[in-house]
Amino acid sequence: MRTITMLFLLLAKGADAVALTVRYFDARGAAEITRVLLALSGQQYTDHRYKIEAKEGGGFSTPEFSADKESGALAANLNRAPLLEVDGTPIGQSKAIERYVAAQGGLMGATPLEAALIDSVAEHVRDVKDAQARKGFGMFSRDKSDEEKTRLRDEWYATELPSWLQRIEGCVAPLKRVVCGETPSYAAVCIWALLREGKDEDVALVAKAAEGCGTLNEIAEAVAAHPAVKSWVASRPVTMM
Repeated sequence: MRTITMLFLLLAKGADAVALTVRYFDARGAAEITRVLLALSGQQYTDHRYKIEAKEGGGFSTPEFSADKESGALAANLNRAPLLEVDGTPIGQSKAIERYVAAQGGLMGATPLEAALIDSVAEHVRDVKDAQARKGFGMFSRDKSDEEKTRLRDEWYATELPSWLQRIEGCVAPLKRVVCGETPSYAAVCIWALLREGKDEDVALVAKAAEGCGTLNEIAEAVAAHPAVKSWVASRPVTMM
């Protein structure tokens, strides 16, 4: 059913395609799931990247992004990025953008119930990322010493992340057909990003934390092996993050 739905949507898009532009920094960050969803569903778009420039004496600047903030071009996302323009109409908030793109691309299931189940799994993944950010060991956490960050990082990967992943495994295992049938859903892409995206050393730690999560690993591998995702990952710009 999902394959038929997706084919119908792709044919409809060809007859009445909209102009899509993703505006974000020259980085993966909060726009990468959207870019993967676009690749997976075959939607054409303009990948507008704000250049990140190193400043003399340290730090970075983003002149074009700053200019767009000043001009009001990013007002739909409260002067932040990412932003999705649909035939010139701007949409803010990365999760709203992801859901719109997934729905347009046939990646939200075949029924309203499937869409709700897919959305709930994607929200579980967001809970994990939010919990990691609150842990406070990231590169942008400036209020902790390196020693404290190391301790918090070890706690996260050794204890807290495995607990999160086991709970999500229990939720997703009965829904595998919905989350990742013939075509991976929005939730499947979120699981892939959680388990497979990031610095090599971090991905290795996540893999260890997910060792007992057979369903999650199968879904992540199915997304990684999809020809459209493989092509995007192989050809996307190389960035710091």
